[in-house]
Amino acid sequence: MTPMRTAIYPGSFDPVTYGHLDLIERATRIFDRVIVAVLRNTDKPGLFSIEERMGLLREACQSFAGVEIDAFDGLLVDYVRSKGADVVVRGLRAVSDFEHELQMALMNRTMAPEVETFFMMTSAGYSFLSSSLVREIASFGGPVHDLVPPHVEVALRRKFQSSL
Repeated sequence: MTPMRTAIYPGSFDPVTYGHLDLIERATRIFDRVIVAVLRNTDKPGLFSIEERMGLLREACQSFAGVEIDAFDGLLVDYVRSKGADVVVRGLRAVSDFEHELQMALMNRTMAPEVETFFMMTSAGYSFLSSSLVREIASFGGPVHDLVPPHVEVALRRKFQSSL
């Protein structure tokens, strides 16, 4: 019997985009269980709280089998071990992403040789997409309907209306 493979897809997801969802959906075809893990970064408070991001992710991922939403802080490798996982999924949009991600993967490998990093190239249609760009466009009232699910667009509009 083949053991169940669990992968962790960590990130800030502030907010979740169609690029993130593309990677999550594709990861579910490879791994039995995908834990989408929102990083609690006290040095960098986000637009959305951790709880809001998790709620947006839950709604966006409800049709994906084998996906769990969680949050973590501290070292990623410690979190991976605590979840019984042995793979970290990371998305690559461009060559510029690779250099940073390779550094992180090698450091994680140094601390936890049993943890593999699985790099996935983003789909071409999302190669330009980032949460920071979505936040910037939404902050100026620009169109984000092609970049995020409808419920995320609504949440962005509410967030920026309340800050005006």
